[in-house]
Amino acid sequence: MAKKLEFFYDCSSPWTYLAFSKIEEVAARHHADLVWRPILVGGVFNAVNPSVYESRERPVKAKARYYAKDLQDWAHLYKLKIGQPTVFPVNSVKAMRGAFVAMEHGKISPYSRRVFEVYWGDDRDISQDDVLRPIVREVGLDVDEFFAKIAQQPYKDKLKANTDELIQRGGFGSPTIFVDGEMFFGNDRLVLVEHALQHQH
Repeated sequence: MAKKLEFFYDCSSPWTYLAFSKIEEVAARHHADLVWRPILVGGVFNAVNPSVYESRERPVKAKARYYAKDLQDWAHLYKLKIGQPTVFPVNSVKAMRGAFVAMEHGKISPYSRRVFEVYWGDDRDISQDDVLRPIVREVGLDVDEFFAKIAQQPYKDKLKANTDELIQRGGFGSPTIFVDGEMFFGNDRLVLVEHALQHQH
């Protein structure tokens, strides 16, 4: 039976962009069933990880410098463009609700990729309808359907349910990955994710 690889993610995180860019390859390499789980990471921080806000307000300068270098080292390794968005943190609620619309049409991967690229690569504010609209069109989704659905309660509920489930399962940020229920956090844990996919029975 194929292993289950769950990917809880929010496009507002640069480390999630890194992990996103590799997760499909990892799943394919190990014949795992990849389950996309869009979340709102701000909801996770508010509930269980407020230290994120404290560290933004009072950063450790040496750590912040290294953090910036580390992110660019990973981006270079993965051949991704990750800048410093003008709007940060960004309200990703519409984009992440939209992931469920994309999922319904089998477009979750190209849709999410474009949201990541537009925000982290092009420095466009993905909370804005005018920024989302061309993304939706580019990946072959119907613009009217997309915006109608993300305003509806079922799509709000789906995002909240995933976010609440992650919290209940011990998650505290994005990306959080589960291999048959075992949790791994962060892009740099992909090597451990692969190890688990190879060795878990």
